[in-house]
Amino acid sequence: MKNYIHIKILAVVVLLFAGAACETDFDNPNAATDEQTYSSREGTIAAAIGMQQLYSTAGLRWIVETPAITTREVGITTTFQNMIELEDGGSELPNSNSNVEGMWGTLYRVVKVAEDLENNVPNLGLQAGTESGLLAFAKLFKAMSIGALSQNYTDVVIETNQDNNAEFVSRMQGYQEAIRLLNEANSLISANPVSDEFNSAITLGNIDLQNTINAMLARFNLFAGNYDAAITAASSVDQSSTSFFNYDTQNLNPIWSRVYQNSAPNWKPRDEFGLPEDLQPEEDDMRKEFYLIPLDTLNQNGLPIEDLAGFYDVSTEPIPIYLPDEMDLIIAEANLRKSSPDTDAAVNALNDVLTDGSDPLNVNAGLDAYSGEETVDALLDAIYTNRRAELFLTGVSLEDSRRFNRPEPSGQSRNYAEERNRNFYPFPESERNSNPNTPQDPSI
Repeated sequence: MKNYIHIKILAVVVLLFAGAACETDFDNPNAATDEQTYSSREGTIAAAIGMQQLYSTAGLRWIVETPAITTREVGITTTFQNMIELEDGGSELPNSNSNVEGMWGTLYRVVKVAEDLENNVPNLGLQAGTESGLLAFAKLFKAMSIGALSQNYTDVVIETNQDNNAEFVSRMQGYQEAIRLLNEANSLISANPVSDEFNSAITLGNIDLQNTINAMLARFNLFAGNYDAAITAASSVDQSSTSFFNYDTQNLNPIWSRVYQNSAPNWKPRDEFGLPEDLQPEEDDMRKEFYLIPLDTLNQNGLPIEDLAGFYDVSTEPIPIYLPDEMDLIIAEANLRKSSPDTDAAVNALNDVLTDGSDPLNVNAGLDAYSGEETVDALLDAIYTNRRAELFLTGVSLEDSRRFNRPEPSGQSRNYAEERNRNFYPFPESERNSNPNTPQDPSI
């Protein structure tokens, strides 16, 4: 049975990476058809594992790397054109940029597999806890993909369409769809708790499904402006629990691959997480030592860079799906942004992050409690600094930069002093050439 499942997984992964990868498709006699994949328990489990693998390798690369360059979390160290274009930024960023194309195409391949799982799992007669787990798992990955796309594009597609005429909705509607999916996932596993079969076949003890769903609900409700819902979801997450994407010698940590593989880095992290001087963390903030290795050099555009540590300096090191202290930062921010700000609650949540010395992932600030002004604006500045330090290279920096009203980009390329060089990305050339419903590109 193990060999059969391994073969099915290989075939499914071939399908996942081939779909929509290019305009010219060739028949692969060894690849399973959708009908073959989803007609059995083994094939369906293989599809779910393949979906996770696609997201955690190729998908996560684009999610982390692309906005990190745009928001100056990192500086490029290569002459590859896609990297140059991203660091130059401005209105000249082309639709054909491979990062712009890669994030869109890869995440919609994840969405398509998630939709296929949703449509086919109920037909297999699985035990209740296995069915609910698989359906919730599919909804989680579809929600994370749509949410990531909503962080980077002004409009998104929330249902794939094989006729190349999918309808677009606004990014805020994208967040609401992600929230809907996550609430449905919660309802499924509340009604039928996930089975041992699901855990042993899919998550392998690496992903706490319930807490991950609630963490994503907290994140996307915050981004959507649903502040009370964000506080409720964040408060429900068990911060002693963790969820990881695991890697091996065949499926390498995708950030390590971009920075360390073959001793040919594409980029390196910026000093002080790329923050301007007035927002930089305190000198003895332990998160600097956790994520950054002092290098004292500049990249080709004069940006100070360091070497990378954290979750990214070993080829098979696991990457957390979310960080526990993100929940406290969400609680702090949402309490300040709701219609009647609660600064006491915000300070208490912020202090839980600042004074943390026992984080389950060892991402500890190790600082004294907050002692600055307790105004909304001052506290939001402190939260922004801590989000940048705590959530370094997690893909949220562009959303954060806009939401905290950091200086608008000028639209001119090669202005390396700007905190971010774009607000959103243009729609990929492949989408524009195939889908007549593709909106106009944002000016910046």
